[in-house]
Amino acid sequence: MEPEWTWRYAGYDPSRERLREVLCALGNGYFATRGAFAEAAAGPVHYPGTYAAGCYNRLTSEVAGREVDNEDMVNLPNWLPLRVRAVGGPWFGPETSTVLAHEQTLDMRRGVLHRRTRMRDREGRELTVEETRLTHMGDAHLAAQRARFTAHGWSGELEIEAGIDGDVRNTGVERYSDLAGAHLTDHRTGTTGTDTVWLTCRTSSSRIAVAMAARVRVREHPCEATPLAPGGRASFHRMTLPVVPERVITVEKVLALHTSRDPAIGGPRQAALDRVARAPAFPALLSAHTGAWDRLWKRTEIEVAGEAGHVLRLHLFHVLQTLSPHTAGLDVGTPARGLYGEAYRGHVFWDELFVLPFLDVHLPEVSRALLMYRHRRLGAACRAADAIGRPGAMYPWQSGSDGREETQRLHLNPVSGRWLPDHTHLQHHVGSAVAYNIWHYCLASGDTAFLHTEGAEMLLQIARFWAHTAAWDPAYERYRIRQVVGPDEYHDAYPDAEVPGIDDNAYTNVTAAWVLARALELARSLPAPRRDELFERIGLDPAELSLWEDVSRRLRVPFHEGVISQFDGYGDLAELDWADYRARYGDIRRLDRVLEAEGDSVNRYQASKQADVLMLGYLFPPAELAAVFERLGERLDDATWSATVDHYLARTSHGSTLSGLVHGWVLARSRRDDAWTYVHEALVGDVADVQGGTTGEGIHLGAMAGTLDLVQRGLTGLEPLGDALRLDPVPLPQLSRFRLSLRYRGHWGVGLTLRSGRLHISVPLSGQEPVRFVVGDRTVTVAPGEEVVTELPGWPEANHPSPPRLPGGGGEG
Repeated sequence: MEPEWTWRYAGYDPSRERLREVLCALGNGYFATRGAFAEAAAGPVHYPGTYAAGCYNRLTSEVAGREVDNEDMVNLPNWLPLRVRAVGGPWFGPETSTVLAHEQTLDMRRGVLHRRTRMRDREGRELTVEETRLTHMGDAHLAAQRARFTAHGWSGELEIEAGIDGDVRNTGVERYSDLAGAHLTDHRTGTTGTDTVWLTCRTSSSRIAVAMAARVRVREHPCEATPLAPGGRASFHRMTLPVVPERVITVEKVLALHTSRDPAIGGPRQAALDRVARAPAFPALLSAHTGAWDRLWKRTEIEVAGEAGHVLRLHLFHVLQTLSPHTAGLDVGTPARGLYGEAYRGHVFWDELFVLPFLDVHLPEVSRALLMYRHRRLGAACRAADAIGRPGAMYPWQSGSDGREETQRLHLNPVSGRWLPDHTHLQHHVGSAVAYNIWHYCLASGDTAFLHTEGAEMLLQIARFWAHTAAWDPAYERYRIRQVVGPDEYHDAYPDAEVPGIDDNAYTNVTAAWVLARALELARSLPAPRRDELFERIGLDPAELSLWEDVSRRLRVPFHEGVISQFDGYGDLAELDWADYRARYGDIRRLDRVLEAEGDSVNRYQASKQADVLMLGYLFPPAELAAVFERLGERLDDATWSATVDHYLARTSHGSTLSGLVHGWVLARSRRDDAWTYVHEALVGDVADVQGGTTGEGIHLGAMAGTLDLVQRGLTGLEPLGDALRLDPVPLPQLSRFRLSLRYRGHWGVGLTLRSGRLHISVPLSGQEPVRFVVGDRTVTVAPGEEVVTELPGWPEANHPSPPRLPGGGGEG
C-alpha cells in the first residue's frame, strides 16, 4: 500500500476506539458500516453500527415530563460478527482477551480496511487475526470480510462463529440515552443451503423492511458448518475445524443488504438471497470493488502536496463513501454526520451548502439527486409556510424522511444535565441555502432543464416566502425579518425576552435579498410558456414580482460602530471576559453550555458559536457581496468588511467544525498570514476530534467537503459565469501546490494545476467547444486537447513546511 493513500493506527487504545471506528468506516453511498472489531459488541468502547441512506424511523420518548417525537437514522442489524475460540474456551476479542499487538490500516485508494490483531486468551493461547473488509463500491448492496486466523504454539479444535446480529438499538450517542432507541421489530431468521443465513426485520413505525443474507465459507479446510437460526434476533453459522500452530485458516463472508425502499425488487429477503448467491468469491469481489474506486478517484481528482494533502484525501474518501454515484439513484439528502453515526439523528441540515459546490464539478448527477430530495419535499415546505400564514416554501432546519420539521423541541446540556427548550427550528436561512445550491449547480452544470422545472419551482417558492416574511417598518423605511435564529445558533432570543428569536439577522436578510434577486432574474428569463404554466400552477400573480423587487432592495442590514451587526441590537449586548472563561474552563467552544450551567445565558453577550456574518464572505466573492449590499442601498467597502472580520474573529468560540473553515476561507482572501491557523483547525477537526468526542458519533460531512472546496474554489477563485470559468487564485503557501480536475458542462477532466506561481489549465480532448477562462483581468481560450500556462505575478514561493503531525495517531503512513 502507498503511504500517501493509507490511514494507519498502531496499538489498541480503548479510549480512542470510537474515533477510529468512524475514520475507518466503509461505505458506498447506499450504506456504511463503522470500522469496529468484528468480534466486538456494542458497548462503552465499541459501536459496530451500520446505516442505510434514508432509512429513518420515528419513536416517542418521555423527556422532562413531556412526550417528544424524534425521527432517527436507524442502526441496522450488525453484519460484522466473525469470531473464534478454542473449543470449550473463551472467545477471542479485544474485551475478553489480552491484546498483544494491533494495527489497523485504511487503504483509501482501494476502499479497504485491513487490521491485524494478536491476542492471548485467559488460558494462555495466542491467536493472530488478519481481517480485510470492504463495502462494495461497484455493487451497492454487497459487503465482504476475509479473516485469516493463525494459532501460535497450540493445537486443537477451533470454533468459528459468523453471521448477523439483529439485537441492536440506537445507543451511539450518550446524551440521547434517555430517548427511545429500539427501532427494529418483527425479526425473522433462516438458512439457505449449507453456507447462507439470513435475517429480516422492520422499522417499527416507518415499516421499512430490511433483509440481510450472509454467505460464509472456509477456504481450503474441510469443516462441518452448523447454521444457527433458532428464530430469535440473530442468525449465525458455527463451524469447527482442526487447528495447528502457524497454519492459516481463511474464512470469507459475503453480505447482501436490501430494504423495501429499493426499486425493481420482488421483496427484500429474496433480493438479498439472490444477490448473495450470485456474488463471486472474495478475490473477485475485491477486484471489482477496487476497479470501481479507481474510476471514482479519476472523476474526483484533487491532489495537494504534503500532510495537508493526506488529510484532504481522507476527507474526500469519506465524502465519496457518504455521497457516491449510487446516491444519484436514491431519494436521500445530505446527512450532516455522514452514514457513520447517530449524532443529529442522521438529519439533513444546511450542510449541503458546504458539500454541493464540490460535487457540482465532479459528480453533478449526485448534486442533482440531492436537490431532487428537496424538490420532493417542496410540498411539505409549502405546508409549513402556510401553517404560519405565509405563501411560498419554508424548508425545515432539520429534515428527515418526509420533509417535516425534525428539530427537537428540547435538548440536553450535558454540562448542567438539564433539558432546555430548543429554538433552532427558527433558522429559516436554510431555504436560502437550498436556493444557493440550485443556482450554483445550474451554473456549473449548464442544466437548464432542471433550472426551468424543479429548480424554478423551489427557487420561486423560497423567494415568495422571503417576500412575505419581510414586513415593512416605517420607522426604518425598510423591510425587516423578525424572530429568526441565525447561523450562529447561540442567540435564540433577546436577553430576558418571553418569545424566542432575534430580528434582522444580517446573514438571513442579505441572503434573502440575494434569493429574491435571483428569482426575479430567473422569472424574467424563463421561456414564456413555461413561465405562464409555472405561475398558474403555483398561483403566483405576476404583479407580485413588484413586491419581490422592492423587498430585494430595501431589506434592512443593521450596523454598529462601523461593522455589520449580527442582528438588530447585537451591539447593545455585554462584552464577555474571554480570557477569564478560557482560564477557568480551557475549552470554551461550547460556551453556551458553560454559561447555562452557571445560571447565565449566552444571549446576553457578544459571543458567537460559529461564523454568522462572516458566512457572507464564504458564499459570495468580494465583488458579488459588495453588489448585493449596493442593491440594498448600503456601501460595503474593504475597510468596513475588514473591521467586520476583526470584530467577529475576537468574539467567536468556534463551537462548530464549520467555523474554522469559514474563517480560514475569508482570511485567505483578506489576511492570508492569519488564515492558516483556521484552515489547519478545519483540516484536523475530525482526525484529531477537536470538538472533544463528537467525531465518534459521526463525521462532520460539511467540514470535510468544505476543506476540499477551500482548495477547489477558495484558493482558485473558481466561479462558473455561464459562458466562462473565472479564476482568481490567492496564495496560501501551505496549500499552494495542488492539482484538480473538474467536470464543466460537457467537458470531463478540465485540469487545473498550480505550482511555482504558474497556473496550468488543460482541457481534455473531445468534440466539445473550447472553454473560456477569465484569469484576473485576462481571458484565455483553451481548446480540447490543449494546455495553457498562465503566470501569476507576485506569487510567493511555497517554501513553507508542512503542518505538524496530526494528533490522535492518524496518518502514520
